[in-house]
Amino acid sequence: METITAAELLAALGHESRLAIFRLLVEAGPQGITASAIGEQLGIPNATLSFHLSHLSRVGLIKGERESRFIRYCAAYHMMDQLIAFLTRNCCQGQPCLPMAAACGGSGHCPAPHADTPELKS
Repeated sequence: METITAAELLAALGHESRLAIFRLLVEAGPQGITASAIGEQLGIPNATLSFHLSHLSRVGLIKGERESRFIRYCAAYHMMDQLIAFLTRNCCQGQPCLPMAAACGGSGHCPAPHADTPELKS
């Protein structure tokens, strides 16, 4: 992944609503969730939600598939994986240093951080 691509992806996730949408879609799994359900769960008005979904789609972090009258969105896990790989490439000179990421093991169920580890607010 090129630096400019990583910067675009991180900028897209740098907005509170888009980050919330992306996290919801990651949690929903490959089957995804409809736009209306995203709006309901996150309390985002339709016009605003449409703008954010378009932005995330444009940079490749999510995919939308039409189902009848609805569009079902899901996270683009391959893009998320590439971004994480870009961010952690050559991390700590090849030594394991990301215990929370390693503990997830792709299951999506990560352990709680240690008391001395700063935690991001959800």
